[in-house]
Amino acid sequence: MSQNGGIKSDRLDAIRSHLYANGFSTIQDLADAVGASLATVRRDLQVLEHDGVIDRVHGGARIADGSSVEMAFQEREKRQLSAKRAIANAAYQLLSPRTTVFLDAGTTVLQLARLIRLNPMPLRIFTNGLIVAQEFLNVPDLEVVLLGGQLRSENASLLGPQAEAMLEAIWLDQLFLGASAVSPDGAIYSVDSAEASLNRCMLNRSANRYLLADSSKFGMMATYKVAPLNVAKLVTDTGITAQWRTQFSELGVDTTFAPIGARA
Repeated sequence: MSQNGGIKSDRLDAIRSHLYANGFSTIQDLADAVGASLATVRRDLQVLEHDGVIDRVHGGARIADGSSVEMAFQEREKRQLSAKRAIANAAYQLLSPRTTVFLDAGTTVLQLARLIRLNPMPLRIFTNGLIVAQEFLNVPDLEVVLLGGQLRSENASLLGPQAEAMLEAIWLDQLFLGASAVSPDGAIYSVDSAEASLNRCMLNRSANRYLLADSSKFGMMATYKVAPLNVAKLVTDTGITAQWRTQFSELGVDTTFAPIGARA
């Protein structure tokens, strides 16, 4: 991509993010937010409208109906992206062909799904993530099963009693789990009670359990406890602090530190 193309892409992302965060915005608001002329912003809005991302209304624009959930997921996906990709690279090395694997609906696990798509191997994959499952359309060597359940729009995941009942009827060789937060008390937490409950079911039905969590998740707090950190092997990035490294040792957490920039 040319430098101008990259600048335009960054500007489109900035417009999308501004509209998602602020709702309806005038063209002048957007021009001020992204540092571009009114004419440039109008052209950018034509592109975004053509792509179905925004609706243009008199004097401005807003996120298109139905796209806000996708936008929220995309915004989370971009955070700590280099670290997430490094973790995914390390996790890919842990996969064993011809096994049964569960991939949860988190954004770090999504990066692992994309690596599997690019470098497929014979696997039976279960997931509760709609966006994760979409990565595997028309990919050879994969048998993919999507859990049923209630849709949680915030991360396009399926949760609830139906999903848990389905998990109780299967056994998994490997689980790759994300986390909303890893708190100072050394436990994994979620922002959603149903998600926390399903995560516990995943852990109970798995022989080999891996938590994929970038360093920004540590020391954070969410509402619902999933499990102690040492119930799974941890894959995180080398940005983790020395204090946390010491705590991993004290808790007996088997940890892989993924160097940012490494490739599978």
